[in-house]
Amino acid sequence: MARRVVITGIGAVTALGLTARETWRALLAGESGAAPITHFDAAAMACRIAAEVKGFNPASVVAEHEVRKIDPFTQFGMSAGQDAMHDAGLAAGGFDPDRMGCMFGVGIGGLTDIEATKELLMERGPRRVSPFFIPKIMMNAVAGQLSMRWGLRGPNFVTASACASSNHALGLAFRAIKHGDADAMLAGGTEATITPLGISGFCALRAMSTRNDAPTKASRPFDKGRDGFVMGEGAGAVVLEEYEHAKKRGARIYAEFKGFGMTADAYHITSPAPGGAGAARAMRLALTEANVAPENVQYVNAHGTSTEINDLLETQAIKTVFGAHARKLAISSTKSMTGHLLGGAGAVEAVVTTLSIAEGKVHPTINQEEPDPECDLDYIPNVGRDLAVTNAISNSLGFGGHNAVVLLGRI
Repeated sequence: MARRVVITGIGAVTALGLTARETWRALLAGESGAAPITHFDAAAMACRIAAEVKGFNPASVVAEHEVRKIDPFTQFGMSAGQDAMHDAGLAAGGFDPDRMGCMFGVGIGGLTDIEATKELLMERGPRRVSPFFIPKIMMNAVAGQLSMRWGLRGPNFVTASACASSNHALGLAFRAIKHGDADAMLAGGTEATITPLGISGFCALRAMSTRNDAPTKASRPFDKGRDGFVMGEGAGAVVLEEYEHAKKRGARIYAEFKGFGMTADAYHITSPAPGGAGAARAMRLALTEANVAPENVQYVNAHGTSTEINDLLETQAIKTVFGAHARKLAISSTKSMTGHLLGGAGAVEAVVTTLSIAEGKVHPTINQEEPDPECDLDYIPNVGRDLAVTNAISNSLGFGGHNAVVLLGRI
């Protein structure tokens, strides 16, 4: 018999706050984390705005003398993981190390140190390259560091599927517990790509907003005036546990992880399949595994990037799956305020969806000023609302045609 999986801890670090709770409060208030870029001189960029993490101190998660050995994307992941472990009441132990693992999603990895080290190599030669360079930039560093920090000796790896990376990590962690490979998992995603190369690369794709004179208005998912996404950075994490394991230790349970669906578009490296067909199949798979009928879903945390094609095709996919019920769904895009965290997006959005279920509140999609006639569902424009959420899905749709959907619900 398959085992039930629940969420007992949450953590996040975003442009809106250094913890899950700080981020949640800002989201409910409709606050934007977007501002002019400060990490580097972006004057030559077409896009000069981003949702940067503010006030983060790496020494809050690693010893000060170790900071230089760890790239920012791993630092963010360690911070969100620490937040989640404390929230779950597991920071002091209380679990079998051999039966708890860690899976994280990362879209790009150590871009900060790749760029800095390349400059150092060209200016000062190979002898100046740090021996910590490779361990810093490898994507799996975050899962390795978290496993060492908390002594997690169960399943441990990183998923890399662009913007779907986090949801793949969450879904595979869920399955590891469901099928008996672990009793608990620390799962999430992280990214730190607000760098000259990261921003210029996405600018070259013409995927980013150039509303530089109004950064807080730039990310506007499903709005007719949207002109691209705003880059974000940070991380999200959850502690997943087998239901009886959580009950036995008296853990607080936020929600149940009920289902997961993953598909490929097999269509185009950056554009979703026509009609959002791959996303629709992933949502249906999640509903099937969860044994939840479409009409029993109240909320969708959309991928909602604020790009013209993504928002349109995700809307079409939701209509395909939910039919007439699509018009009764509450839908919102966290990215309207946090920016797009790429590989870290799904994890932050899973944290948000968990809190929506636990607290009966859904945050708005800000900057909904002029409805797009083709995006005509209820995207919770500008003001959040109270909503009893029994079941919710969270979509992540990545470059490469990767679709990953998680379904969470009330226990």
